[in-house]
Amino acid sequence: MLYDISPPLHTGMPVWPGDTPFQAYRVWRLEHSCPVNVSRIALSTHAGAHADAPLHYLAGGMAIGDTPLEPYLGPCRLIHCLGGGALGAEELQAALARLPGPLPERILLRTWLRSPTTRWDPAFRALSAAAIDWLGGQGVRLIGVDSPSLDPADSKTLPAHHAVARAGMAILENLLLDAVPEGDYELIALPLRLSGLDASPVRAVLRSFN
Repeated sequence: MLYDISPPLHTGMPVWPGDTPFQAYRVWRLEHSCPVNVSRIALSTHAGAHADAPLHYLAGGMAIGDTPLEPYLGPCRLIHCLGGGALGAEELQAALARLPGPLPERILLRTWLRSPTTRWDPAFRALSAAAIDWLGGQGVRLIGVDSPSLDPADSKTLPAHHAVARAGMAILENLLLDAVPEGDYELIALPLRLSGLDASPVRAVLRSFN
């Protein structure tokens, strides 16, 4: 079974305040004088489900087109952390302990009861740097969340992002996890090969092992 965990990209979709809104234009239209439809889109590199590159939060960091693809493809574990406030290491460890078996290299966190796909909501759950440090110590290579950022909306220092950098992990943000049960899956969420850029939209899916 496949779960599509990518929110739809469409005009009017919520974006980070001040970021580029999604827009689509029909450049060529299928009609008697033209054999094809061709469109043009304008969007942020952080539109919808997306992968952050180190360049997003580190001066001189690696661009998304240069990042290794291996973290974005392979076994993962999805857990639900639907409480409030920052998600700390102890709560994360307790949530992961609900599922048996060795910890995979990719961890996805559902934090919204229902993702706000029609409006911007800054009251999302952030992760503590301690939680990221603990995951890194367990050999986790990718952290994915259903929120727009690992850090709070008003953060200027981005401690969780910098903890990811220390651990050499990859980041997926703004996933749509409302309909996916906790469990182990295969993650497929490859970023585009965008040269010199700070992030890339992804088409993220989970494939059940059953």
